[in-house]
Amino acid sequence: MSEFTLHSLESAPEESRPLLENSLKGFGMIPGLHAVMAEAPALLEGYQLLHGLFQNTSFNADELTVVWQTINVEHGCHYCVPAHTGIARAMKVSDEISEALRNQTPLPDSKLEALRTFTLAMLRQRGEVDQTQLDAFYAAGYGQQQVLEVILGLAQKVMSNYTNHVAQTPVDRAFAPFVWEPKAARKAS
Repeated sequence: MSEFTLHSLESAPEESRPLLENSLKGFGMIPGLHAVMAEAPALLEGYQLLHGLFQNTSFNADELTVVWQTINVEHGCHYCVPAHTGIARAMKVSDEISEALRNQTPLPDSKLEALRTFTLAMLRQRGEVDQTQLDAFYAAGYGQQQVLEVILGLAQKVMSNYTNHVAQTPVDRAFAPFVWEPKAARKAS
């Protein structure tokens, strides 16, 4: 696989430089994902926009983490799982929730488990969920707004997960303590 450039402010295309400056302000660094995405300014801008929009949905920090990590784990994203573990910690999400998501074990809260189950159904079935799945999601306390917000989260994570797969983005030093590999890879070793 070809190597993708990890751009700095100096090497990035002109249109990406203000976006990388936003990353520096928000994270205190340029995350590797953003450094790779900078090669395509429209992708980086779209990703940052979706990230901000998803953070402003009706979901709380625990719920945001459930949607993000459910998708990251299902996609086997070596970069996003550790990154969102660190982000979850900064958002004061419990380690119990993070570990359950990383290890694909039941969440400690039935409403959060319903959100994970629904997010997985949306992802695996490519949006073709049936009425029974919608009813179970609604019975857990969610509504049509949250169905659509899960789709927003999916759109954001497809951009990052796929970028990291193709670019083999190295995990940032800040997230290295949270390194992760898919269950299948753990069983094989």
